[in-house]
Amino acid sequence: MVSSDFSASQEEMIAERIPLGSRDACVKLLIPLNKCRVESMYLPWKCEEERHAYEKCEYHLFLRRMKKMQELRQRDTQLQPATN
Repeated sequence: MVSSDFSASQEEMIAERIPLGSRDACVKLLIPLNKCRVESMYLPWKCEEERHAYEKCEYHLFLRRMKKMQELRQRDTQLQPATN
């Protein structure tokens, strides 16, 4: 799963030129993936392990967001008064 040790410092993200939209809990996996991509000239069969680790992390973040949204929706429906 995603833990706090996957986060990078602000200085690291700036130095690696990570876009703002990609600065999430998986950024620590994106940095080596981007380095590998540049070194291998973006060949699709290279960097498979790095890409898989990053995509798995992003998927777990997605699942966590969906679970949180579902919990919020359930809570909201429980708090709304019943209408006649």
